[in-house]
Amino acid sequence: MNPGDGKHKRKDREGKNALHVMKRLLGYVLKNYKFSCIAVVACIIVSSLTTLIATLFIQKLVDNYIIPLTQSAVHDYAPLAAAIIKLSAVLLVGVLCSYIYNRIMVNVGQGTLKKLRFELFTNMESLPIRYFDTHAHGDIMSVYTNDIDTLRQLISQSIPQVINSCITLVSTFVSMIVLDIPLTIVSVIMVIIMLYVTSRLSELSGKYFVEQQKDIGKVNAYIEEMMEGQKVVKVFCHEEESIEQFRKINDALRASANNANKIANITMPVNGNIGNISYVLCAIAGGILALSDFSGLTIGTLVAFLSLNKSFTQPVTQISQQVSSIVMAMAGAGRVFELYDEKPETDEGRVELVNVKYNADKEFTETKESTMMWAWKRPAMDGKPAEYRRLEGDVTFDGVDFGYNPDKMVLHDIRMYATPGQKIAFVGSTGAGKTTITNLINRFYDIQDGKIRYDGININHIKKDDLRRSLGIVLQDTNLFTETIMENIRYGRLDATDEECIAAARLANADGFIRRLPEGYNTVLHSGGANLSQGQRQLLAIARAAVADPPVLILDEATSSIDTRTEKLVQKGMDALMSGRT
Repeated sequence: MNPGDGKHKRKDREGKNALHVMKRLLGYVLKNYKFSCIAVVACIIVSSLTTLIATLFIQKLVDNYIIPLTQSAVHDYAPLAAAIIKLSAVLLVGVLCSYIYNRIMVNVGQGTLKKLRFELFTNMESLPIRYFDTHAHGDIMSVYTNDIDTLRQLISQSIPQVINSCITLVSTFVSMIVLDIPLTIVSVIMVIIMLYVTSRLSELSGKYFVEQQKDIGKVNAYIEEMMEGQKVVKVFCHEEESIEQFRKINDALRASANNANKIANITMPVNGNIGNISYVLCAIAGGILALSDFSGLTIGTLVAFLSLNKSFTQPVTQISQQVSSIVMAMAGAGRVFELYDEKPETDEGRVELVNVKYNADKEFTETKESTMMWAWKRPAMDGKPAEYRRLEGDVTFDGVDFGYNPDKMVLHDIRMYATPGQKIAFVGSTGAGKTTITNLINRFYDIQDGKIRYDGININHIKKDDLRRSLGIVLQDTNLFTETIMENIRYGRLDATDEECIAAARLANADGFIRRLPEGYNTVLHSGGANLSQGQRQLLAIARAAVADPPVLILDEATSSIDTRTEKLVQKGMDALMSGRT
């Protein structure tokens, strides 16, 4: 096997991948802005043709107006002025078309990015917890910011510029052939050289732009990690070590960005100089031909051709100018579509959680009203009627095996049960699997073997949203959102009234400190509740679980972050919250 075969195959894969990403991105834009794109192409064609017509008109202007005027004893400028007015009108149409298509592309670009961000976020919300546990959050954020931003210039500027350049290249080539074939051959040879240079340089810079986008994600991830861990950094006096680690990551970003841009940035100057050489060669050759008697090349034709020569090499220079933006955008788009294509959390459950109401005989029926009384409903199927089972809160683990990695189990043959209203506790050392068990009950992760039953129903048969809605969970790490305290409590049940939220806060003994805040329940929390103490944040998390009023309550070391004084305040509320619940 030739040692270079692997390298060539890798390049082929990278080229095909970039082509696939570009094709997919263009398809996405056309799907959402088909008619706008048609209008843009039409405007670009008209703009290019007006430039071409104006260039060809220069030939007539020189041969039919300017030269005769210089040779005539009577200087009548009226025909020349009329010709210039016509030329100006043609150029004005081109300017107007350029303005229109640029305005449209700005709208198309921003609209595409808005829709793409929304669809990315929608898909992200459906991803399993495993994805967020295995990907750096800063790197994910980088997709929404840096990677998507690279597409802005591509859609609004680079793509229209490339289309415009290609149309100009073709139309100019045809016009040059009509004017003079020998000079056209010289121009074509120089353009081929320019295209080869552009192709080689873009190939070299492409892999570095991919590395650059990845390194940007690593920088963002590290900054986010350090912001969240500043207290730990300062407690152990590791500021210097953190700075040194960031220096290494930052140096890696500089290296990849430097490699990418130093290659990309020389493309335009190199092609610009090749274009100048082409112009000089055509000017010299054209001047010789124009002065000879046998060529038939007029001064006006030479002036027009030299103008076309600039128009012929300029599109290649413009394309090379956009190459770095296109290559960087392809690297960003590849990462965007990677997140876009992540498979959402699967859910084959059919059993639903429904509201019920009871009659005098204590029999229940399904209702659309919010009664806060629940039952499991197995929909009618295979000719069998719908089946109902009261939600009680009975949880059973039957021979459960689980591992975060299928090749390495962390739980083996777990057998346990919790009857309705029973309180049980898991006690064990760090890493024993206490949190893992809570993650299995709400199906953040699926087990490898065995069964987990909820009220006698295999939880795999229950819709995940309904399963999780029936569980109240208070985690050790409290997550509060940039909203009012009232809305943060209401997050447990979005249709809860203000009175129900306040009652839940009282149950968790959070009402007292909330009312002492300047805005009370309307106090807006920032940065995950940074304006509250850790104990206060935990009380709000307990209040959030209380307002959901679930039959099963899971507390994952919920009081571990609360000081002794606060724990005494919350204990009474916790007892009330756990009353009658599993």
